[in-house]
Amino acid sequence: MLYSEKFNTTLLAIAMLCTAILPIFHFVQTPAFHEFFAVEDGPVEWGTAICLFVSFTVLARYALGFRRTGQNAAMVAMGFYALLFFFASGEELSWGQRIFGWEASEFFTENSNRAETNLHNLKVGEVKLVKVLFGNILTSILLVYLVILPIVYPRVERVRRLADRLAIPVPHLKHGLIALVGSIVVASVDLQRRWEVYEFIFSLVALSIFLMPQNANAFPGSRTASRRT
Repeated sequence: MLYSEKFNTTLLAIAMLCTAILPIFHFVQTPAFHEFFAVEDGPVEWGTAICLFVSFTVLARYALGFRRTGQNAAMVAMGFYALLFFFASGEELSWGQRIFGWEASEFFTENSNRAETNLHNLKVGEVKLVKVLFGNILTSILLVYLVILPIVYPRVERVRRLADRLAIPVPHLKHGLIALVGSIVVASVDLQRRWEVYEFIFSLVALSIFLMPQNANAFPGSRTASRRT
């Protein structure tokens, strides 16, 4: 099911729909955006956490495939990617703090921007970690990954070999286009919790990439053939 073309298309359709409705929420200024759609622990946040966790399971499966085929370097790299998405999924829900109702420890209470059990809300003095690490740095990495890599991968053999050796799931051009348009739209609207929707869009695009990457033939257990778009 997860590896079907129909499911993959659905993921990207939801990402495009979320991008398209943001300007509508911007102009209508309805409370429904903050009180239901993008509210804390609402459908957008839960959707992001679920997509991130499913991405973890897909990447973990690839890692096990590399282990069975004796590709140890690729297994370690893919295992690292899987752990990153497991961590991101836990961070999205503050590791279950609001679900189970426990209080954050003294460390997080004193050093977190929101007194929640997660790292991305930590601050050093008045500097928020999320703006330093998850701002320009992450944006630059994602730009290279989503926009530049899909163009260069089919054309430069050295890049192609390196990406396959490091077990990097290569996006298709459509992934980069959706992410780029989403970035422009999110930056253009005036909505307080628009970044929650931005995270959801990227989690949908990421899951789509991992399920059907451009270099699918490089991944043991992948049921899709490598395509160039």
